[in-house]
Amino acid sequence: MAEIEGLIDSLDVSDKVKADAKAVYGLIAEAESQVHGHPVSEIHFHEVGTMDAVADVVAVCLLMEEIGAEKIAASPVHVGSGYVRCAHGVLPVPAPATALILTGIPTYGGSIQGELCTPTGAALLKHFAVRFGDRPLMAVEAIGYGMGKKDFERANCVRAFLGESRGSRERITRLECNLDDMTGEEIGFAMEQLFQAGARDVYTQSIGMKKSRPGVLLSVICLPEDADRLAETMMKHTTTLGIRRQDMDRYALERRIVTKETAFGPVRVKEAEGMGTQKQKAEYDDLAALAGENGLSLFEIRRSLADSAE
Repeated sequence: MAEIEGLIDSLDVSDKVKADAKAVYGLIAEAESQVHGHPVSEIHFHEVGTMDAVADVVAVCLLMEEIGAEKIAASPVHVGSGYVRCAHGVLPVPAPATALILTGIPTYGGSIQGELCTPTGAALLKHFAVRFGDRPLMAVEAIGYGMGKKDFERANCVRAFLGESRGSRERITRLECNLDDMTGEEIGFAMEQLFQAGARDVYTQSIGMKKSRPGVLLSVICLPEDADRLAETMMKHTTTLGIRRQDMDRYALERRIVTKETAFGPVRVKEAEGMGTQKQKAEYDDLAALAGENGLSLFEIRRSLADSAE
């Protein structure tokens, strides 16, 4: 690893490109360290340490800097199937290091015999991509293809789209259960625990249940990868014996938080845009805190925020 870092530091590229390239190799080294049971400092690179591999990594990092995309999204990773021959012999696909690097990333195999994702490719994806799934809504400006040399039964290529986001469609999961034997305090505590566990939203609805009993429908919105863990939290903190799961898509605007100054202090504002619209909303906690500190109403703090924007 020290030799790779020294080589990267000697190149005539920006500090950001060097940092990105070393971070990518750091992911590979960490995976190889776990596979072989040796410290990172003792790891010897084989295929990924050759000059063409270093050129691949640095070139991708350089191109990412030149493209300047604010966000990178990728499809689920097709790893291939069968076996691959490498410096350590014949290994199953994906190779152990590749499998470790891809932990937490959606992957799939298939009928194609061969290694479709290498440790280098996996590390580049892990470092740059912020989400994996369907292609987001975007106005495409350019398309690029990278063609492989091996012949498979389907096109052997990587395709990249560059464009402007117009909102996104993302995969979410809804968990639900019916409750008729919990107090309001107990349900409120369960909701707090679900938020702390990473739920995107938690809400209740009044429902009528069997035997004409009034009840509560508890719903949790979360990312699919968090669903099993949040289902355990629901089981632990509610009296339910079963939880329904529904996976679905939702449309979401691109969001960011900006801080704006008012006559009474800073207020965080959530801005959203995409799909032909723009929206913004001040954070309630900031408005409430300034209102309490200055003995004013929420309306007056909001008016101050509007005045500062003019």
